[in-house]
Amino acid sequence: MPHDHHHDHCHDEEHAEAHDHVHDHSDDITPALQNLLYEQIDFSKLHTLNEEDSNSGRKICQKTWAQRMEVEPELKSSADEQLLMIVPFTGQVRLHSILIRTSPDPSAPKTLKVFVNADSIDFETASDKEPTQTLELSQTSEIQELPVKRAYFNTTRSLALFFEDNWSGGDEDVTRISYLAFKGDFMKLNKEPVSVLYEAAANPSDHKAIVGTQEGMGRQIQ
Repeated sequence: MPHDHHHDHCHDEEHAEAHDHVHDHSDDITPALQNLLYEQIDFSKLHTLNEEDSNSGRKICQKTWAQRMEVEPELKSSADEQLLMIVPFTGQVRLHSILIRTSPDPSAPKTLKVFVNADSIDFETASDKEPTQTLELSQTSEIQELPVKRAYFNTTRSLALFFEDNWSGGDEDVTRISYLAFKGDFMKLNKEPVSVLYEAAANPSDHKAIVGTQEGMGRQIQ
């Protein structure tokens, strides 16, 4: 019977636990589900370099939270252990963390280099360029939440994820990932600029200056 594991709990408790059964794993991150940036990913432009199966990188990002423990579909690397995924968002996000599920075996990725707003990056550039942040992954089949330094990811329009190696130490050419998600705040850009355009409509020269300020162009200068 489906409720045998609830023992002597009352009916109401049984119902509540059955309703929440999709949250059995990684309960510590369940309360912040509303911060998952699932609907803000532009899946049509998400692409992965060196993936064995076409669009498998996109498919693991399209898994819902309820599907996070499912093994398939799975992203596997092709020619060697490296993977490079470009994840564009539909607007600007303030990234908090990256969620990932791999495995306990040597095919689990080890080093993840993250680049913010680097849409056209390739393997050569990713290997040479200083990443926005480097994250170390564990060998586990549990969901890992990898916090980022939020100050570096306040104006994120896209992420480049460079999985540089795996836990095999060079013995295993295939890197495997089964779930990938992102947590953060989504900034709706369509509200403020609209009002700015109306205010500046009478004076085209002011228009450019005001819109530029509102979009924070100055803040993006390193």
